[in-house]
Amino acid sequence: RHRCCHRPTKFYDYEVQPSHKTEYLEKYPGYGNVYPPESCKPKPEAHEDQGRMDGTTTFKADYLPYEILTRPFRPQAEYRPKSGKIDLGTIYQRDYSPHKVGPVTLARPRERKHTSDAKLDTIPTYRDDYRLRKGERTESCKVERAYEPPSERFGNPSTFQDDYFPRQPNPPQSCKPCDTKLAEGPFDANTIHRTAYVIHEMEPMFVRPREEYKPCDEPFEDLTTHQRDFKGVPGEQAKSCKPENGKVGSDDPFKGTTEFQDRYQPYLVTAPEFPKPKEYVPPTDKMDLRSSNRLDYVSHKVAPRAPIKPAPGRKTTAPFQGKTTTKEHYQPWIICRQELIKKEGEIQKPTGKISSLTTFRSHYIPHQPNPPQSFKPVEAVASGVPFKGETLYRTEYIPKKPVLCPGQDPDAMGYVYVNTDSQGHKFYRHVSPERSGPSCSPMPEEVPAVS
Repeated sequence: RHRCCHRPTKFYDYEVQPSHKTEYLEKYPGYGNVYPPESCKPKPEAHEDQGRMDGTTTFKADYLPYEILTRPFRPQAEYRPKSGKIDLGTIYQRDYSPHKVGPVTLARPRERKHTSDAKLDTIPTYRDDYRLRKGERTESCKVERAYEPPSERFGNPSTFQDDYFPRQPNPPQSCKPCDTKLAEGPFDANTIHRTAYVIHEMEPMFVRPREEYKPCDEPFEDLTTHQRDFKGVPGEQAKSCKPENGKVGSDDPFKGTTEFQDRYQPYLVTAPEFPKPKEYVPPTDKMDLRSSNRLDYVSHKVAPRAPIKPAPGRKTTAPFQGKTTTKEHYQPWIICRQELIKKEGEIQKPTGKISSLTTFRSHYIPHQPNPPQSFKPVEAVASGVPFKGETLYRTEYIPKKPVLCPGQDPDAMGYVYVNTDSQGHKFYRHVSPERSGPSCSPMPEEVPAVS
């Protein structure tokens, strides 16, 4: 229900002033000497010029620049190949004597299959020992008894009857506002928008005429590098490595019997029996829905319970004493940052000069390199012919005029300032607008500009 002091959202609102009153100030008056709390927000004050700021900092004052020395760079020695040929002979080529290699004999014995033409007579233990027995259903031990309602009345009083005390009702005060009378006469539907709005005539939308397509007079060069350089060489068709699909088997029917046909014996299977549910028989007697609460309960008109609110205390104007035990006994301590605990190195650093001779430098024997053969193709196109850099974009592109904002220089572009709306946008109007047809209105169009 909060109402802020917003400006009215309409087109021209120069004369209407905003309302700075809220609903709280209009409905709720002040009470005695009670004032609202003061704001902790600092007041906007203009700071006076206290002189120019000194740009020196602690780092600039205490920093001492050191002379930076470049690291000495050792020049690389010039490579000089040695004369002579490389001996490519190895100990393996000198001492190795070739031998004839034969097939490897398998150490695994051959698989022996023990087969027989006799049929296997196997009877499982389950089929031999299992005997089908007829199970008998156990009878229910439940004693069925018909429900008999009690004939005597329930005489014990309830907790509600013992503890309840009737009280006089006290209805709360109604907060409903009084009936207001409607104003006599017809309703005036005039608004600020209807009275202050100025109707402007709309000009027809400007339609840019479509430019005609101008084809190029020069013929299109559709010869590609593939069409120019490719030469079809007739060749033989590759042979398929797929083996021929030969049928393995015979069309004669199978003659003989299987072990399943010999051993299988059909058994008579009976469907399981399910007990039939008993039919539901509704009771014929009428149900007695009366209870002791309904018979003995007497309704009373009871007022709602009054809230247990403490009595309003007297307001004191004395200043608040905000001293506590923590403020009186607590003393801030100066905390010093602990220094870094760094262990001393167990291995001592070498003091002498390091020898730059490595195993690779001492054992390396330089050899004369042989440059590899270049596989770069020969230039097929002569480089003396000038390159034609014409594209469809260069030949068919039509430049467009850039659209300038009238707010930069309205007098030079032929625009006149009209007004500014509530959001700060400036509107300009052309002095002599161009007419696209005889039906256009003489009123020029307003163009917005960047504020």
